[in-house]
Amino acid sequence: MLLDLPQAPLQPLNLPWLATAKVEAAILRLDLIDPLISGNKWFKLRHHLQQAAASSAPGLISLGGNHSNHLHALAAAGKRFGFATAGLLRGHAQDTPTVRDLQALGMELHWLGYGGYRARHEAGFWAPWQARYPGWQCIAEGGGGLAGAQGCALIMAQARSQLAALGWADYDAWWLAAGTGTTLAGLVLAEAGAHAVHGALAVPRDHGVPETVAALGGAQGYQLHDASRGGFGKFDEALMAFIADCEQLTGVPLEALYTGKALLALREQVEAGLFAPGTRLIFVHTGGLQGRRGYL
Repeated sequence: MLLDLPQAPLQPLNLPWLATAKVEAAILRLDLIDPLISGNKWFKLRHHLQQAAASSAPGLISLGGNHSNHLHALAAAGKRFGFATAGLLRGHAQDTPTVRDLQALGMELHWLGYGGYRARHEAGFWAPWQARYPGWQCIAEGGGGLAGAQGCALIMAQARSQLAALGWADYDAWWLAAGTGTTLAGLVLAEAGAHAVHGALAVPRDHGVPETVAALGGAQGYQLHDASRGGFGKFDEALMAFIADCEQLTGVPLEALYTGKALLALREQVEAGLFAPGTRLIFVHTGGLQGRRGYL
């Protein structure tokens, strides 16, 4: 199975507040890797797909919401690589652009309600689904777990191979949105303390991201910063205005649930003096642009 996709470009990120602080930044455009298996989702799924192929699994099953970037990428990967797919969705049946895409890509959908979805971490949750879909590869919400983190560790190599083109001999730190913590943990694993990794929490801290990162990547080598703006999926006029301004200045499309929040949190920390003049940062664009249809 061919699982290597084109490299994401590493581009200069030129914004006035970075220039004022004399902080250099480059953006790793994971959103440009693939039109459907977009952003960090490709890396999270890579090892899961390899495991499914190795075990001759007939299908892939996972969880998400009605705008889920993860399920969107999973359905597309299943169609491309010859796996049937099933999605376990939070809440009750809704008609959204993402849901319509999932159905068009052949994913079988099961709506769990809210209580049923909250049970996803309980022992025995997967048993009835494994009985219904015998032999299928069960994938944690968001592509999480060690397999997802190991896939995300490959992101570092994508950036490092392009430093010379920027005129950089090295960099000082990473900055990226954290939703489940899997991508952050992957970079922490890959860096092994060589460079700091900063995670902008797009969800409240009590959603388990600190515990996930510590379990998968260890307890050191990273910092977490609140970027949730009141909760998962919450955004406000200031955030939307910031995104519009950044898109106009850079030409890079952003979305409000993850990457936009992460970039705004970076501005706040840069203006607060977290980074010394001359610092070089790699900002990861984690994709997820299909989700913008849910709020635009």
